[in-house]
Amino acid sequence: MVGSLVHWDTSWRTVLPTNSSSVVSSRTRPCPKFMNWARIDGCHAAASFKEKQPENKGIDVGNMAEAGGNHDLFGLMKQRFLTFKNHTYMKELEHFQALSKAQYPKFMVIACADSRVCPSNILGFQPGEAFMIRNIANLVPLMKNGPSECNAALEFAVTTLEVENILVIGHSSCAGIENLMKIQDVESRSFIHKWVTNGNVAKLRTKAATAHLSFSQQCRFCEKESINQSLLNMLSYPWIEDKVRRGLLSLHGGYYNFSSCTFEKWTLDFNGCTVNEENNSYVIKEEEFWS
Repeated sequence: MVGSLVHWDTSWRTVLPTNSSSVVSSRTRPCPKFMNWARIDGCHAAASFKEKQPENKGIDVGNMAEAGGNHDLFGLMKQRFLTFKNHTYMKELEHFQALSKAQYPKFMVIACADSRVCPSNILGFQPGEAFMIRNIANLVPLMKNGPSECNAALEFAVTTLEVENILVIGHSSCAGIENLMKIQDVESRSFIHKWVTNGNVAKLRTKAATAHLSFSQQCRFCEKESINQSLLNMLSYPWIEDKVRRGLLSLHGGYYNFSSCTFEKWTLDFNGCTVNEENNSYVIKEEEFWS
């Protein structure tokens, strides 16, 4: 489907063709060449865990919003840690000791820093399954925009960990996208403004396609449009574009609506994409709606 027409709200949905071709199936890949600091020897810690630990029965993990001062907050955090240690870590000790030596995640996840949108909580990622980075509005800048924490994480995930999937997750009521949509064409010293302008192309497409809609509807459209723009932006990195072209890496978008608790997932169709200075367009496939 044409990039600027991607949206799913039933009140203004355009039905567009999808490509039924499937993503590359699971592959057996060689062990990644880890950086030295990633090779952590966890054996020295194993002995201290062999004795049975107290189970902390009846711990109330509580809610931080209801806690008082910092003492109560860290007391609650301590309880949560001990619950994790005694009820998860100790029961899966062999698994966590293996993770202390190396990681082999299948996914890299790029998600918003919003406190309401935690990929591990929403999608159930377990330790070792997904290499994650979170930033304002889950944006991926173009390679030509220079170094950033986001593209450093991308480089490590793709070239060292050799992940097979990258999933960009956006969400409803995103303040970062709202900020982007409100920005005027003026210089700003705000770090937030400078960062969200990485989504300017998505903003322009949104404005062109939704001029007849309310501001809140435009923001919802841009929340999804910016995800697809980030997927396209990743193709500006040669080491990503090469792996996607050869079928070794798949790029996916996801959208979490926390008001209705629904999730939309789709995959970028590389063969239908155009990426150049004059024109960027994309096609998506394998759309799913989880409710």
